[in-house]
Amino acid sequence: MNPKFSSMVLRDARRVVVKVGSSLVTNDGRGLDEQAIGEWCRQLAHLIRDGREVIMVSSGAIAEGMKRLGWTSRPKAVQELQAAAAVGQMGLAQMYETKLRANGLGSAQVLLTHADLADRERYLNARSTLLTLLKLGVVPVINENDTVVNDEIKFGDNDTLGALVANLVEADALVILTDQKGLFTADPRKDPSATFVSEASAGDAKLELMAGGAGSSIGRGGMLTKILAAKRAAGSGASTVIAWGREPDALIRLTQGDAIGTLLIAQTQKNQARKQWMADHLQMRGAVIVDAGAATKVLEEGKSLLPIGMVQVEGDFSRGDVIAVRDEAGQEIARGLANYASAEARLLCRKPSSEFERLLGYAAEPEMLHRDNLVLSR
Repeated sequence: MNPKFSSMVLRDARRVVVKVGSSLVTNDGRGLDEQAIGEWCRQLAHLIRDGREVIMVSSGAIAEGMKRLGWTSRPKAVQELQAAAAVGQMGLAQMYETKLRANGLGSAQVLLTHADLADRERYLNARSTLLTLLKLGVVPVINENDTVVNDEIKFGDNDTLGALVANLVEADALVILTDQKGLFTADPRKDPSATFVSEASAGDAKLELMAGGAGSSIGRGGMLTKILAAKRAAGSGASTVIAWGREPDALIRLTQGDAIGTLLIAQTQKNQARKQWMADHLQMRGAVIVDAGAATKVLEEGKSLLPIGMVQVEGDFSRGDVIAVRDEAGQEIARGLANYASAEARLLCRKPSSEFERLLGYAAEPEMLHRDNLVLSR
């Protein structure tokens, strides 16, 4: 990898997901680390002033709940974990709200489960909400919704959640802050010959062999979950950095091109990854037929598809399904994620957005397919 290119991976990243683990957030289970959280929030504010969009994925609710409940070891029973999460989430959200506001930033709490991202409609709803928050200059603080999840729908660790969020919002980079410097060829506590891995390709099978082992007594993730998270994030074109969370100004220095931690580079560019994902949908639930004006705006001007340019709706599809866009000759010109189900789309054909609330009973997106969720077929 070209060193100059490597230094630019985070320097050029405009949308960044930052994940911090329980052991860092709670100072190894001793309670929320106010100073550390304040430092991260100060750095987030610096990134945002620099023109970047930032999402924070933070563990710590269960660990903080355990402290508040007086528990010294992580419980096994799901209902006790859920209770601890409910207690601890109050303090976690309050701490981020306080520290972000002290740096002139608004904050929003977002709790997700795997089911939210596995279901296409809920996936699109979550994506729309997060992108709206970013547009408003608000920092979303995301955690797994431990209060309601069970073993069947748990992410299992917030490294995976961080990667899924990076996929969800098409982030340019994922930064995983941990209590280790980064990845070594073996566990340096057990193998004195272990060497530090400063850079590698995300998804390299050798990385999984190097990693392994459990996380701390407070958190669930280990280095292996971080390697797998980087592999997942790379699927949508996001590179990942694994770095020590207490490294001074780590986030600022990373975005200035400093080599900190282990950089795992995505081999597929973000736009290529999304286009390939759309193109791989061989069977689509339906299609919309558009007039010549709409076809020109989509094909030649890179615009979103508005319902006023639709003349017909085919098939039975739901919000979030991949559908085709065809011209009046029947040729596919694009495909993308539908913002409206087929029954709603039929009501909106040839209608301006000013009439959506009257027709549907609610006001939602003005586009049938937003340009960010649309790829050209030719």
